[in-house]
Amino acid sequence: MLSQQDLKQIAEKGITEQQINVQLEEFKTGFPFLKLEAAAAIGKGIVAPDPQEKEKMIEAWNEYKAAGNKIVKFVPASGAASRMFKNMFAFLTADYDVPTTDFEKTYFDNIEKFAFYNALNEKCVENCGADIKALIAKGDYKAVVANMLNADGLNYGQLPKGLLLFHNYPEGPRTPMEEHLVEGALYAASNGEANVHFTVSHEHMALFEKKVEEKKDGYAQKYGIKYNISFSEQKPSTDTVAANPDNTPFRTEDGKLLFRPGGHGALIENLNEIDADVIFIKNIDNVVPDRLKQETVDYKQVIAGVLVTLQKKAFDYLKVLDTGNYDHEQLEEMIRFVQRDLCCRKSDIKLLEDAELVIYLRNKLNRPMRVCGVVKNVGEPGGGPFLTYNQDGTVSLQILESSQIDKSNAEYQKMFTEGTHFNPVDLVCAVKDYKGQPFDLPKYVDKTTGFISSKSKNGKELKALELPGLWNGAMSDWNTIFVEVPLGTFNPVKTVNDLLREQHQ
Repeated sequence: MLSQQDLKQIAEKGITEQQINVQLEEFKTGFPFLKLEAAAAIGKGIVAPDPQEKEKMIEAWNEYKAAGNKIVKFVPASGAASRMFKNMFAFLTADYDVPTTDFEKTYFDNIEKFAFYNALNEKCVENCGADIKALIAKGDYKAVVANMLNADGLNYGQLPKGLLLFHNYPEGPRTPMEEHLVEGALYAASNGEANVHFTVSHEHMALFEKKVEEKKDGYAQKYGIKYNISFSEQKPSTDTVAANPDNTPFRTEDGKLLFRPGGHGALIENLNEIDADVIFIKNIDNVVPDRLKQETVDYKQVIAGVLVTLQKKAFDYLKVLDTGNYDHEQLEEMIRFVQRDLCCRKSDIKLLEDAELVIYLRNKLNRPMRVCGVVKNVGEPGGGPFLTYNQDGTVSLQILESSQIDKSNAEYQKMFTEGTHFNPVDLVCAVKDYKGQPFDLPKYVDKTTGFISSKSKNGKELKALELPGLWNGAMSDWNTIFVEVPLGTFNPVKTVNDLLREQHQ
């Protein structure tokens, strides 16, 4: 099925023939749905710390930072902003010229409130010889939108979300990239340094690097720290082959195989290359202005404090196991820790002999750990926290997307729709073992949790394969803890009009 030309193309991407064959087979077989035990809830997999516990965790985090551990803030920032402007692209091609839909009216009624208003105004004057108000007065609404979206204007239709102007400040507007630099200084700095890593798409890399270079010194001065800012791209070797509806390889006009990015799950490779003790992960568009940041900063420290406290306990137990000097009572204490604190259960654990118990405990304690902030469900799209069955028969906490759940199973569907909490992508990860060695993160991916979607290319239907998501199947075999965080820490920007929400003004 694969020609010599195909094999050459595959090799150039750093992919093996075997990987392609596996992917083509996955198109045929699909991926199994996950077996669920229950949706996680407060007291059932989700911890809700009281004010005293919060203080204790913040203290634990500050002690950890003071000890000189290396902390990195990891920001997936490769997404283009085009989806943010879907409604405005539609307006440009609509057969009417004045704002007609509620979305269009809201945009124009509040246009002066956008942080990019002044920059847009300048582009309108430059390209049309008239400012926004003049263009609106003569009914040329589309010229305003074209200046926002097109390459000769602000080019917001093609730029990455991280470089759009989101928030207004007296000293000038800020991009999400800058808000993440500020956050890095406020909760992720140690030894007077803040390490921030952005994953960026290849076509935006130069622009991102230039913008960071322009801005970082100002924030370094403001917060009295030094920034170490690094970048990476999604690796070509994590792209996946596309298939026709009949599961044969999809080919472009020139007969070549079509490859597509493997989704955010591909970033487990980027994460794996970061040298750090603790890594924060948060999406590029989930930022707020300084006046609202304190709640985010407090809870970032809370979840990080939970992480390092539990990690220390796990490390202490592993060191005891290493000595070989323990009794059955100590093993039972470790089992309680794995079951209660790490929420990982094995139904037949009582049948294990002590020697088997030690192997089991070592396996469950010595692996990457993450604490995920979860917020109360307010009907936002996205995954949720669940107790699910793993490949080895144990039950543990996982973040699931709707695509991983069997819709024909009424009980599972009910769990998903009635879940009390959802995932805002608010993670803090411990990626080194108790001997200070980095874990090899791709080893902890559950490869059976990929996802197949329908797409098209030049009008032809195709099937696309997504790798297990970064915070879903890619972290499936990690120790996971869920902590309830306030809704105020979750303020994503999915459409341009979301920037008009009070939280972004």
